[in-house]
Amino acid sequence: MHVVITGANRGVGLALSETYKARGAQVTGTSRDGSTGLALDVADPASHRALAARLEGQAVDLLVCNAGVYLDKGQSLAEGYAPGMWAESFAVNVTGVFLGVQALLPNLRMSEGARIAIISSQMGSDTRAPGGSYIYRASKAAALNLGRNLATDLREMGIAVGIYHPGWVRTDMGGSSAEITVDEAAAGLSARFDALSLASTGEFLTWDGRVHPF
Repeated sequence: MHVVITGANRGVGLALSETYKARGAQVTGTSRDGSTGLALDVADPASHRALAARLEGQAVDLLVCNAGVYLDKGQSLAEGYAPGMWAESFAVNVTGVFLGVQALLPNLRMSEGARIAIISSQMGSDTRAPGGSYIYRASKAAALNLGRNLATDLREMGIAVGIYHPGWVRTDMGGSSAEITVDEAAAGLSARFDALSLASTGEFLTWDGRVHPF
């Protein structure tokens, strides 16, 4: 089994990488600076092309689109949320997901029963709108919408797509007061990825298997 995980240098991505390695899978992890695994700046189309060239001819059984940024934490509605912050966040959290799927589509099509896991967030749910973090919430809502539409188009190619809320995890992004550890998140998410199939493609689930409202 060949698993590609973006943003595998820390947090949930690193824990997922270690989980799959422990299971004997071939893991290709990426990081923006190449300090862990292969270099991939998910916001840079040329970087995606370079990764695809490195993996040419190799089947990818599971692509985990995990890399993401949360740049607008604590921003002020009156004075914050600069346009550049919007652009960078969407380039990473949304366009980066699409470019990753697009670049590795030939590799995914080489695998029988290939799967794509997109890490979104409960903060992207339209039915839960407590305010604040407008950029992050909007980008994760867009990632959810992207995943749902990819699920429709990729079904005919035999590729299943799932979208997941990883939980409130104790990472640099989630903070020290978060509810679960990275190991708990990775264990739950990997179980969800294992269960993903064409019968459940397009699902939006929590790390522990609950159906999440859109």
